[in-house]
Order: sequence, then structure tokens, then C-alpha cells
Amino acid sequence: MNFTRWSARLPGTQRRAAARTEPTPVPERRGEARGEGSVPAARAGRPADDPSPVPAVEDLPVREVLDRAPALVALVHGPDHRLAYVNDAYTAAFGPRPPGVPAGEALPELVELGLMPLLDQVLRSGKPRTVKSRKACDGRSYTFTCTPVTENGPGGPGVLVFATDVTDHAEAAERLRASERRQRETAVTLQRSLLPQELEQPDDLRIAATYQPGGTEAAVGGDWYDVITLGGGRTALVIGDVMGRGVRAAAVMGQLRTAVRAYARLDLPPHEVLQLLDGLATEIDANQIATCVYAIHDPNEGRLVYASAGHLPILVRDESGTVQRADEPTGPPLGTGGWMHASGSVPLGPGATAVLYTDGLVERRDEDLDEGIAALEHALAGATGSPQVICDRLLRSAGVAADHDDDVAVLVLQQPARTGADGELFRNAALELLGGVEAAPRARAFASGVLTSWRFPTELHDLGVLAASELVANSLQHGTPPMRLRLRRTDRRLIIEVTDGDDHLPRRRRAEPGDESGRGIAIVATIASNWGCRRTPGGGKAVWCEFALPRT
Repeated sequence: MNFTRWSARLPGTQRRAAARTEPTPVPERRGEARGEGSVPAARAGRPADDPSPVPAVEDLPVREVLDRAPALVALVHGPDHRLAYVNDAYTAAFGPRPPGVPAGEALPELVELGLMPLLDQVLRSGKPRTVKSRKACDGRSYTFTCTPVTENGPGGPGVLVFATDVTDHAEAAERLRASERRQRETAVTLQRSLLPQELEQPDDLRIAATYQPGGTEAAVGGDWYDVITLGGGRTALVIGDVMGRGVRAAAVMGQLRTAVRAYARLDLPPHEVLQLLDGLATEIDANQIATCVYAIHDPNEGRLVYASAGHLPILVRDESGTVQRADEPTGPPLGTGGWMHASGSVPLGPGATAVLYTDGLVERRDEDLDEGIAALEHALAGATGSPQVICDRLLRSAGVAADHDDDVAVLVLQQPARTGADGELFRNAALELLGGVEAAPRARAFASGVLTSWRFPTELHDLGVLAASELVANSLQHGTPPMRLRLRRTDRRLIIEVTDGDDHLPRRRRAEPGDESGRGIAIVATIASNWGCRRTPGGGKAVWCEFALPRT
């Protein structure tokens, strides 16, 4: 076969031939006119006195060039791709191949690699096509380039198959992918280990949460959530997102989550917790920022008090299905410093559902963030069932799957609307205390009557009356009006709380034998399952204790 005629149509041949027909001016070297500084013969491509001409590309023996090429070369022609030629490298890789036989029989390795449709496409379109890094039957990886040969040969137009051995690159890429998979698995394991293994379930709320890491092509982020029971029936809920990806983001997330739990034990208002977290985030890494929402639910208030540091708004659906967006107030992310955060509130009554989430649930590259939040509002308005069911429905409505490009964390809480026998287990009673010598007897009589009506056993009744008496006596001695005694029962505990107008928090101390005071809090701490105190928004304080109810 005449390979010289085929070579005239190979890519670049005509362009190089045209370039040689035009004389190229040679710039005069500095000093040549003066006979200075000529280039030594040893540095030239060949000696100046060598008379042998440099052959043009058209004059090179094509078959000899292709035979010596390290790449694999095969030439087929005609609609059935009959084999015209394979070079020595191709023969060394796959063995000798009979010419004149259709490629489907003569080149089974191309059939195995799925390249036959590609040959048809190149022959029809007249455009080259490339398939990268295919592993052949010899165990090595090749990149195949199929180029049309438009000049008719003995069998019509053909296709030149050019295969480059890229085994080393493919193995290096696979090692890199394996390393990235191991790093991702490490980050996911760290991330999941730092998240709550089991959510705390408060008496008055039903809570579910889910965490979905990004797909295999996305590095793990720093999304987290938590539920913290504060005592006295109150619950703290937090969700956040550390900017960045990988193990570093997960590690920063773990430090912030631990700090949130520690600050929550101080029973501070939400904006003060974020203020402390802001300073800590700066100390952890000045270049690392995070968004966060910290909220507190108090069943006596019927609302959710929250503070936001650059996070997405909480969504609350009431019993009628109306969704409210709690997007004010909000401040900059944690780690920016110099900002005084503020607390806001949103109603959360019986039958209401609240959703806290990270941006992976609503943020998409091809749409505005507000559109994603609006879509989530619409999905929440129609989502009913348990918190876990709502979690799953929101993820499906947002199109979150295993190959999602970002981490997603969702926290759903409900305050059930209790009626009938269930409602009898959740009761409240309150008494305003005006002070004076009659306040303590009135408080004891009120507590005794309420606990009797709630049919508590005698021992628990007596302990509850004693605790109420001691807390009221402490408030009368150290507090200021207005004062209130509140009793609350749930299906698991009895809560006794006394509030007054003084913000000085009591502490437990050891009373000496001769002391006439200082034993009230010690008595309460001894007989109760748990006790605590906190400052109230109006400038006063609340002191509470809990008694675990016997299991029936």
C-alpha cells in the first residue's frame, strides 16, 4: 500500500508543506556584519560544511516512521473497517493481526474496549475523536485517538487509530483517587463521631435530625447540630456550618460543638452564647469562620428564643400549616469579631414544627438562595408526620441524594398538641407571691394542694412541698418582688421554679453548725434529682429543681 499518499492527508502535513514554500527571512545576528561573535560550529544542529540535505516530511518513508513509533498505530478502511496496517508497537502489545480482515475480527481488543462505534462515528463525521485512559486486555491503559483519513484508499476512506500508553498516568491517578477516598472516609468518620450519637429527647418536644455528607466528588464539610437539655423543662437547640472542607473543617466543628455544650450549661441567653463562641472561633483559627443558630425552647413561654450568626433563617410551621421565616435579627458569622449579637423570638405553640438547616439543603449553583428557601417553605407547609418523616421528606423535596455536592444537616422539632389522657400528664400551676410573712405559708399550701390534685405519691408530695418551701424562703430572704412560684409536671418529671426580681444567683455552700441560714439550697440539691438557676431577660432570676417521677 502507498503510505506516502495516505500521509499527505495526515493532520498537519499540508500546513507544514505550505509553510516550507514561503521563504522565511533570517534576522541578522548582532555582530555578524562586523565579523564578530559567530555561533561556534559545535553548537549548531550540524556542521556548516555538511552537504547532506535535510529531508522534507513528504520524503520520509512513512511505513518506517510508523513502524518505529513507540505509540500503537492501526489503519482501517471502508465501512466495515478492514485492517490495512498495524505497526510494530501494536504487534508487540496485542500480537500479529491479519490484514484485510474486518476490525471486529482482526482487532478484538478494540471491540472489548467499545471503540467500534467510535470508528463508525469518525468515519461518518470526518472529525477526530479521543477516548482517554481505557484499560486494555494486556493490563495496560491507553488513550485512543481516531483520526479520519479522507483520501480514498483501496477500500475507501479510512480511520487511523493512534494509541498512547498512559499506564503510569492512570496508576498515578488511581493512587491519587484512592488517597482522596481515604481522606474523605477519615473526614466522614471524624464528622460523624463528633455529631451526637443519640439525640436528647426533652419532655415537651419531639426531635429528629439527619446528616448527609456530600457525594464522593465533594469533600466533607463542617456541618453540625446538637440538642442540649438545660433543666427546668428548657431545651437548647443548635445548628452550624464551618466554612471549608475536609478534616480541618470537621475538627473546628468539633471544637465549636464542645464549646457550645459548655456555654449552654451556663444557661445564658442565646446572643451571649454566640458572643462567647465568636471570640473562641477567632482563637481557634483567625482564618476560619462559621455560621450558627442557637435557640432555646421554654414550654412555659410558648416560643423559641434564638440568635443567629450569619446562618439561614429558622422556619416554623404552626398548627394550621402557615410557615413563618424567622430571619431577624442576625449578625455576621462566628470568627469575624467586633459584633454585638442580639436575640429574637418566634412563636412555637402546640402542634407547631420548627426546622433548622444548613445551606446544603437550599443552595444550588443555578438558582438564587432565596428561591431555595422559598421552595423549602413550600415543602414544609405540606409536610406532616413525625419529625423523622419530615426530615426525610424535606431531603427528598430538595433533591438531596448520595451524590449531592454539599453536606446537609437538618434538625426538626415539634411541640405536640396534647389532649385527653396525654394532656393530663402535662400540667402547669402558678402562684404570684406578694411577699410578707404570709407568703411562705401560702406557697406551702398552694404546692400541697396542687401536688395532691395531681395524685402524686405521699413521699414525692412531701418532697415537692419541702422544695417549694425552701425555694420560696430563699427568694423572700435574698430576692425582690415580683415573685412567682410555678409547678409543672410532665410524663417524666416534676419541676418547681421560683422567680424574683433580683439577678444575684444563689450557690450551694456548706453551712457551719452555728449558721442560721445557708441550708436552703443545700437541702434542695440533696432531695431533688437536679437543680439550677439562671438570669431572666427582665433582670431577675429563676431558681428551679426537678424530681424524676416513678416509672409506671
